[in-house]
Amino acid sequence: MGMKAMTGVAAATMALGVLLSGCGAKVEGGDTSCKDYMKADDADQQTAVSKMLKDEKGTDAAQLEITGTKLSVQTFCQTAGKEDSKIKEAPHL
Repeated sequence: MGMKAMTGVAAATMALGVLLSGCGAKVEGGDTSCKDYMKADDADQQTAVSKMLKDEKGTDAAQLEITGTKLSVQTFCQTAGKEDSKIKEAPHL
């Protein structure tokens, strides 16, 4: 492998690492902690809630259900939930 190819591979690996690390919030569906959920951007919060609902029901949730659940999770995390509480503990349908 030439020097130019190795440099390209190294750059691609570093870029992938940056993309995968994001802002440090780990979004894992229902196992996402309140701390990570509240640090995540809107798209990652949507992903976490969508995955949680799909894992629970086996099918993709309707957008209205996702939106309502996001509000419920946010309220839970800001009130009764602790930093290490899982978002699946939030009341939802």
